[in-house]
Amino acid sequence: MAAGGFCKLPSGSVVVALNLPSPTAPAPTRTGAGLDDVRVLVLAQNRARALTRLRNLGLRAVYLRGNAAPPTPDEITAVLHHPDGLIWRTAPDNSVPSIPERTELWHPIRSLLRRPPVRV
Repeated sequence: MAAGGFCKLPSGSVVVALNLPSPTAPAPTRTGAGLDDVRVLVLAQNRARALTRLRNLGLRAVYLRGNAAPPTPDEITAVLHHPDGLIWRTAPDNSVPSIPERTELWHPIRSLLRRPPVRV
């Protein structure tokens, strides 16, 4: 099950954060968190709409059970300032302390779901 959580904003909207296996990675043969997991943030009117936005993009098996990994204040700021309200980056490894110089920037969801060009 993917770790995730949500935070309700004063405006009434919700920010949902989920750690998911990368859709571009090969089929998982492991258990637990992998190195190719991604952290996805979604801004929506409610939790159901946030999950629907992800399902409409092709991430079909996305569920939010509980609030074990809610978005941090920095993540909330990042998704609020993005025009699409839907961003991702590689999931942080909690066993290694975060180094500010190595922090990955947020990417639009289109870059994650982009298919490689077909060769004819």
